[in-house]
Amino acid sequence: MIVEWSATELSAAVSRREVSCVEVMTAYLDQIDRLNPSVNALVALRPRAELLAEAATADRIGPRGWMHGFPFAVKDLADVAGLPTSAGYFRDPPPATADSLHVERIRAAGAIFIGKTNVPEFGLGSHTYNTVFGTTLNAYDQRRSAGGSSGGAAVAVALRMVPLADGSDFMGSLRNPPGWNNVLGLRPSVGRVPSIDDEVFVAQSSVAGPIARTALDLAWLLRTMSGYDPRAPLSLHDDPATLTSFDDVTGRKVAWLGDLRGYLPMEPSVRQVTNDARAGFAELGMTVTDALPDFPLDDLWPTWLTLRHWMAGFAPPDRIENLKPELVYELRGADHLSGRDVLLGSARRSALYQAFRELFETYDYAVLPTAQVMPFAAGAHWPTHIGDVPMSSYHRWMEVSTIATLINAPALAMPAGFSADGLPIGLQVIGRNHDDRSLLSLAAAWEDRTPWLRRRPPLIG
Repeated sequence: MIVEWSATELSAAVSRREVSCVEVMTAYLDQIDRLNPSVNALVALRPRAELLAEAATADRIGPRGWMHGFPFAVKDLADVAGLPTSAGYFRDPPPATADSLHVERIRAAGAIFIGKTNVPEFGLGSHTYNTVFGTTLNAYDQRRSAGGSSGGAAVAVALRMVPLADGSDFMGSLRNPPGWNNVLGLRPSVGRVPSIDDEVFVAQSSVAGPIARTALDLAWLLRTMSGYDPRAPLSLHDDPATLTSFDDVTGRKVAWLGDLRGYLPMEPSVRQVTNDARAGFAELGMTVTDALPDFPLDDLWPTWLTLRHWMAGFAPPDRIENLKPELVYELRGADHLSGRDVLLGSARRSALYQAFRELFETYDYAVLPTAQVMPFAAGAHWPTHIGDVPMSSYHRWMEVSTIATLINAPALAMPAGFSADGLPIGLQVIGRNHDDRSLLSLAAAWEDRTPWLRRRPPLIG
């Protein structure tokens, strides 16, 4: 069945003309028609006839790149020329006039854009709901959240409605949705996947990256999205071709951060499933040691809030009472920040980076869960408590994801396993600065030695 092939298998079949682009498009559109009504992952879909005509043209012109004829849906925070960008907020926005930079590269690789993947309003909050398109539901349990903000992307990949997908990550958006939908995600090093915005120096916290069902697919999409661009002065010069060549991870060392020795409140199921997953590292010939960086943990959340308020508290496009509570929280937090607050927050952030740099002198990876809770009820805005610990904000239950963002580190989301009631959770693996390839190598070894990526969502059958 075409939709069951990995992206690299699909690429080879199209290249050898064993399957036509029209057949590929038909198979995926049929899968979307069958499953998307149950989960609401894909939005702003283009008409079937239009997409089949584009696929027929792709058959006539022959392969343009490794993604030739791939149906692809872009996260609805990024622009695709000719398609609207709602950001989960704007109703009937005009079509974008140009592609975002990483979308431009995916187009050049041969993809056909079929629509968008759903997001929370302005991408805020790890729960994909908005008043424009509604709520995206978990691939494994449609009563539960898909995570966010790349929730639509992760669900679409898990349910084989697209071969792979792009996402973006500020506070875990390429980590929590993959963890909750049993797929792979990678928050790349800052500069790996460049972006071009009105401001190109300060905004280093949100990065675009890949979501996939296999490590090789993840690596190929990251390779496609990566590469230096002079319009993005912080972009990396590294050769993207190296990303699809994996190393042996035998003998590497893991610093197990877990719940930061009790600092992070965490649901028992998360602890149990992720702790059980530790055995997977030993099976790969790796050593795992409980370890923490030399950093005052009580400084972690204040440091995060300063960065988050500063970067997310942009001027509202509407009256504040018309905005979702997540954005209102950030706007009000930003109102109380001074330049001195931002500078002190940046100093604490720098201290955290140095603490992890020292940790990585001994260890190759630092590992935590992708979230502190299992997928929660889709009708809730966010978890208000973990056990008897109240959550002070809409995103406090995601504090586990703040570290990689604060230190600009690459971070891999890979499946840890399932709870007793069938809900998935992931491991978040933080790597050394700019060492994305090492994380991809681990993903490949993990895929080979553990069963989780072969476990299918019940909707697929």
